[in-house]
Amino acid sequence: MTQTTPNRLLWRDVTVFDGLATRPEPMAVIVEDGRIARLLPMQDLDAALTDGCRDMGRGGVMTPGLVDCHTHIVFGGGRAEEFEARLEGVSYEEIARRGGGILSTVKATRQASEDTLFRAALPRLEAMIADGATTVEIKSGYGLTVNDELKMLRVARRLGEALPVRVVTTLLGAHALPPEYQGRSDAYIDLVCDEMIPAAAAEGLADAVDVFCEKIAFSVAQCERVFQAAEAHGLPIKAHAEQLSNLGGTAMAARHGALSADHIEYLDPAGIEAMREAGSVAVILPGAFHTLRETQQPPIAGLREAGVPMAVATDANPGSSPLFMPSLMLNLACTLFRLTPSEALAGMTAHGAAALGRRELGRLEEGAPADLCVWNIDSPAELAYAVQPGRLRQRLFQGVPSHGA
Repeated sequence: MTQTTPNRLLWRDVTVFDGLATRPEPMAVIVEDGRIARLLPMQDLDAALTDGCRDMGRGGVMTPGLVDCHTHIVFGGGRAEEFEARLEGVSYEEIARRGGGILSTVKATRQASEDTLFRAALPRLEAMIADGATTVEIKSGYGLTVNDELKMLRVARRLGEALPVRVVTTLLGAHALPPEYQGRSDAYIDLVCDEMIPAAAAEGLADAVDVFCEKIAFSVAQCERVFQAAEAHGLPIKAHAEQLSNLGGTAMAARHGALSADHIEYLDPAGIEAMREAGSVAVILPGAFHTLRETQQPPIAGLREAGVPMAVATDANPGSSPLFMPSLMLNLACTLFRLTPSEALAGMTAHGAAALGRRELGRLEEGAPADLCVWNIDSPAELAYAVQPGRLRQRLFQGVPSHGA
C-alpha cells in the first residue's frame, strides 16, 4: 500500500536493534523519502542535520518492523470445535473421519467468496500490524484447485493494497491431497505443475512456491517436480519439511536453492549442511510446536554452530497455530527452543526478510526502507521477555507513520 511520504522525521536517544544486534550507544535516526537517511550516535548529531526535521520523540527502543515470513491467514471457516474435541480426548484420526482437519478448512475455503475471505482475514492481519508487523507472507493451500488457489492469492494481494503492510504471497498448492484426488497423488502434482503454477505466474499472483514434504502430504520426488515447475516460471521456492519425520526434503530443497525450509524439527546434520551450503534460512515455528504439544525440537544448536540463519514466524493458521501475535513468537522461541532474545528478534527482522528473498528489509541501516517500530521498553530483550500488548509507541511503513503519529 503506497502512501504520501511526510517530511524528514527525527528520533533522538533511541536504543537501536538494527536487525542483527543492538547498537552499543544511544542513537539518532532520521527518515526521509521513505528511507533511513541517517543513523548515527547522539554525540554526532548537530543542528545542521536536524534542520527541517519533525521531532518524533526521545527514548525507547527502535527495531525494524517485524517480518512474519510464514502465515496461512487467508482461510474459510474455523476449527475451534476440533481444538475442544482434542482436549476432550478425541484423536486426530477420528476428527479427520468426521470430516475435520485440513480438509474441513479446504471445504470452507472453496465455498467462500473472495469478499468473504477478505473480510475474515482483515482482522487477523490488522492484529499483526498492531503488534508491529510491516511485512507478512501469506500462503495459499486451502483451495487445492486452480481457481480456488488463485482466489486465495488474489485475496492476499488485496489485503496488501488495503492496509499499510507489505504482503508477500506464496503458492502452496502442494499442501494436502484434495478428496477428489485420493489415491491419485501424482495426478494432483501434475495439476499443480502443469496448470496451477503457470496460472499463478501468468497473473503475477505468487512471489514464491511452497510444498509440504511429509509422509502425510507429498514425497520428496513429488516436491522436486513442483520445484522444477516453479523454477521454469522464475519463481523462488520454499519448503515445509522435516516437521513430523526426516524424509530429506530440506536437503533436496536446499539443492534447488530454496529460500527457506520451515518447521524442520526432525532435520539431521546432512540437512543442516545442505542449508549452510545453499544459504537457505531455517524458519522456526514455535506456535505450531506449542499448539500441537510436540516434543521433538528443531536442532537449534546445530543450526547455530553451522551459521544457518534462523527466522521466527507465527505459522498463523486455523488448525495447528491459531496465533496472530508476532511478538508472542519471540517469547515462545526463547522459552521453547532456547533462542536468545537477540536471535529471536533477528529471526523476525533481518532473517525473516531473508527467508522471503527480501534482504533489503528487516534492517535499520542507512538507505534501507523505513519500515520501523518504536517500543515503550528499555531494552530489546523485553520484547521476548514479556507477552504484553500495548508496547508499540510508533510504527512506520515505507516511511509513513501508521501508529502513534
